[in-house]
Amino acid sequence: MKTIDRVLSKARRALVPPPRLRLSDWIEANIALPQGVSAQPGPVRLWPFQREIADTIGDPLIERVTLVKPVRVGFTTLLTSAVASFVANEPAPILCLLPAEADCRDYVVSDIEPIFAASKAVADALADDRQEGERNTLLSRRFPGGSLKVVAAKAPRNLRRHNVRVLFIDEADGMEPTAEGSPIILAERRTMSFPDRKIVMGSTPVHEDTSHVLRAYAQSDARVFEVPCPSCGTFGEITWNAIVWDDGAPETARWRCPHCEAEISEQYKPDMVAAGLWRPTRPHVTGHAGFKLNALVSLHANAAWGKLAAEFMTAKDDPTTLQTFVNTILGQGWRGDGDELADDDLASRGEAFGLSKPIPADVLALTAGCDVQHDRLELTYVGWAEGGTAFVLGHRVIWGAWDSDDTWEELDEALKQRFPHELGGQIGIEACAIDAGDGTTMNRVTAFCTPRTRRKVLAIKGASGNRPLIERAGSKTKTGARLWIVGVDTAKLQLFPRLARPGSIRLSEELPRVWHEQVASERAVLRYRRGQPVRSFERIPGRRAEALDCLVYALAARQVIPADWERRRADLARSEPTPTRRGPVLKSSWMAR
Repeated sequence: MKTIDRVLSKARRALVPPPRLRLSDWIEANIALPQGVSAQPGPVRLWPFQREIADTIGDPLIERVTLVKPVRVGFTTLLTSAVASFVANEPAPILCLLPAEADCRDYVVSDIEPIFAASKAVADALADDRQEGERNTLLSRRFPGGSLKVVAAKAPRNLRRHNVRVLFIDEADGMEPTAEGSPIILAERRTMSFPDRKIVMGSTPVHEDTSHVLRAYAQSDARVFEVPCPSCGTFGEITWNAIVWDDGAPETARWRCPHCEAEISEQYKPDMVAAGLWRPTRPHVTGHAGFKLNALVSLHANAAWGKLAAEFMTAKDDPTTLQTFVNTILGQGWRGDGDELADDDLASRGEAFGLSKPIPADVLALTAGCDVQHDRLELTYVGWAEGGTAFVLGHRVIWGAWDSDDTWEELDEALKQRFPHELGGQIGIEACAIDAGDGTTMNRVTAFCTPRTRRKVLAIKGASGNRPLIERAGSKTKTGARLWIVGVDTAKLQLFPRLARPGSIRLSEELPRVWHEQVASERAVLRYRRGQPVRSFERIPGRRAEALDCLVYALAARQVIPADWERRRADLARSEPTPTRRGPVLKSSWMAR
């Protein structure tokens, strides 16, 4: 009987799979960061809060992992290491989804290729990566048992052709609905044929009411990272409202324990984080692990509490920079002001400066935005200070038909005009964006702008959605002209919160009353587009928006001028501007004949 029991016991042990190597241990044993990818090249050493995130990605019993992340917590390295683990250990069809094509190429070149090449286990798995009839490309690799594709969310066709078991989604909040719906939902549908699928989503949140990652986190077990207080031993989350510092001394920043109110200095942070634990706030949820981080627990040198406090002091007075701090440092969605502006409030904020007086000393650059109507051109002048403050100096209407040479000659003279400056010199318009979006007037606008490109007179076309503030169009018009594309929603998302708070955008008392009415002619609304919440701007019925458009274009024009503030300040202190440096003049002997 004892012999039979031993045989059965051995058989039962054989049926039990060996302990699974945790993904965090595999990463530290196999993944290395080469020089140029990391400031600290060599084997990866995960921070304490990264380990459980890695292990849940590697856990076959957890289908979904969602990470609400700030910057400076090493998510890209963690994501790439997880991809490498599947390539080396669980070959399968893998898809990485990023917002745009440029993001895909940058991710492959800057992270995937160098990290894979520096990690022997992955390099060996990819050594025999050519299969008959298949070809590798920059964004697509095949290996025995699987494939890796990196695709952009902007093109729905990228998501039609692939069935994948493993899906990684990075910067989900940068993705907008396409003609076929949400790219995130489309990508998730490509995993439905695999019962053992894995979906990992990570993103820095942007707007609270439209955030994909915050919505996914709310459906998860919603884990928060808590650390023990060195004074009372109670675990708690390090949040921004518990960071305090002495007046005028952000370098003294420390954490006030919410339980015993002891103030803990930065020197204890490494030990606190090392002993930290993830606590699920919705433990009844299974199969979906959610993690929410802020940069206050990061052990990165640039995430020291004193440095973050100094960043906050710099950012707090400007809604645009404050939103960046809230999104990227605190890992929170933005709930800002400025969904709707009050024209009476704007009109009451006029200050004693303008085009009829010397331009304020703080203004070191001047741009203009021009809106084209069929019977007039409208022009708003905006000055820019070194710290980013905008001075709306004036608004001008040039009456005349859009196809009349006299109208455009008057605009040309206006753009050449120079204004006295308080520093003693004169300042002129350095860049101007002119609306060419009207199909009727486009050719006339581009004909005016093309020979003035060196003066940064740009023909632009507005585009809605999540776009860069300004970028060159990928193709030319039928007449061979080059347009610039202005992300009008992006610009308004920056302008409205700044206009709602006095100080960030200062207004001249010389602006006509109708200018304030037109700037307040739109409001931010939340709409559902193909089932997904999208923030957009809609016109208030009965109002015109030329002044708002001009302000948007002037902001876009600011992006194309260099920010050499010291040189500008020195030039404006001279009675004559510094002559433009010209290249050598080459004389031809033919001219002397």
